[in-house]
Amino acid sequence: MGAQVETKTTSIQLQSLVDTHEHPFVIIDRHFKIVAVNSAYETAYGATRAQMVGQPCYRVSHQNDRPCFEVGEECPHQDLYEKATRCSCLHIHYDTQGRAHRVKINAFPLMDVNGEMYLGEAIEDISMPDERYSDQVRMVGQSGVFLRSLEQLKIAASADAPVLLQGETGTGKDLAAHFIHQQSGRSAKAFLTLDCTVLTESLFEAEVFGHERGAFTGSVGEKEGLFEIVDGGTLFLDEIGEMPAHLQAKLLRVLETGEYRRVGGRKTLHTNARIICATNRNLGSEVADKSFREDLYYRVACIHIQIPSLRDRLEDIPLLAEALLDRITQSTGKSYWLSVSAMAALEQYHYPGNVRELRNILSVAAAHSPGGKIDLDRINSVIDCMKSGRRTDQPPRHVDIRDADLPVPHGPEATLQDLEAQHIAQLLQQFHGNRRQVAAALGVSERTMYRKLKRYGLT
Repeated sequence: MGAQVETKTTSIQLQSLVDTHEHPFVIIDRHFKIVAVNSAYETAYGATRAQMVGQPCYRVSHQNDRPCFEVGEECPHQDLYEKATRCSCLHIHYDTQGRAHRVKINAFPLMDVNGEMYLGEAIEDISMPDERYSDQVRMVGQSGVFLRSLEQLKIAASADAPVLLQGETGTGKDLAAHFIHQQSGRSAKAFLTLDCTVLTESLFEAEVFGHERGAFTGSVGEKEGLFEIVDGGTLFLDEIGEMPAHLQAKLLRVLETGEYRRVGGRKTLHTNARIICATNRNLGSEVADKSFREDLYYRVACIHIQIPSLRDRLEDIPLLAEALLDRITQSTGKSYWLSVSAMAALEQYHYPGNVRELRNILSVAAAHSPGGKIDLDRINSVIDCMKSGRRTDQPPRHVDIRDADLPVPHGPEATLQDLEAQHIAQLLQQFHGNRRQVAAALGVSERTMYRKLKRYGLT
């Protein structure tokens, strides 16, 4: 009876403590269970106090079935119970609608009258109003190679030097760049991406430096360039190895001096943007071949991080598949899961397209699994289409969204591109042509979405 009274008294004391906080505040025990939350926490995570108390903290805030340290994230719970001192970190939390929020966590050790320690978390939402992290798959994994790469990204985030991310296509270099920015001291500022594969000289200067009114035909107004918009934040140069040599020189000048002028302008502007670059090429070899400027290479590769391929961390497939299916579920409103044999098949494949290919396989398989269960036959069918060959020597066939009810092509002539084009066409029909919603359903950026529409001739 006495123990019950003490427990009730402790609970009342802890609840009284959290109610004094204006911002979301939660108290968690050493077993990751939520003990008390305040009303701001209820509002932030869309659930009542009764629904959350007793639940694991990671299930409520991260919508995960594992503690965040097991999927490669910094864990204030683990740090606090090991060191018994306050700590802070940045996290991505998810509300009940699947929307992502970048938050700062301040964690404190709390003691009850019996000397039992609890974790108190004060949570501050630091997301920008227009941030859309909900369409990004979180960095997930627990393999050794993944965790080593994640540790390098954290070190890069704590510095302010330029970073070069090198890895095969589809390994998630854009997500790694986002991670560095989110964990850095620049996280409250803008993060912008420049796709180096589409640059021409005129486009580079107008987009990167901006232009004044009347600088060229059609420039009826002035325009801020990317360096101006991202001042104080992070500029991500995707596939910098594709940048033409004459543009490399223009980029080098602004990186070395921090100074530039708008097209048609006379005023010298300054930028304090951090640069993160990504490439699927071996820039060291290209420097030796004189196809990439040596001085630019050493300017952007102060911190060089190799992003591992998926075949080098196949043990992460279950976690990745679960995260990807969660995103598909959130975007479609339908629940999907893999059979044991289907998961085994995914773990045995070698993914030349890396995580992007796994995402495509699951997207197509889910679209043709109306009951929600994705079985071995469905996974094998999609993988077999991939193995049958990619028809790179043929122009993209035109697909109209009115054809979205056509049967999925089968046989030796069907490829993964056929299945993906059919799937995108179905999504375009489902979302009435809203490309932003289709991009979210696929778990890709709008930039990638437009590439796919162009590749497949979709209208």
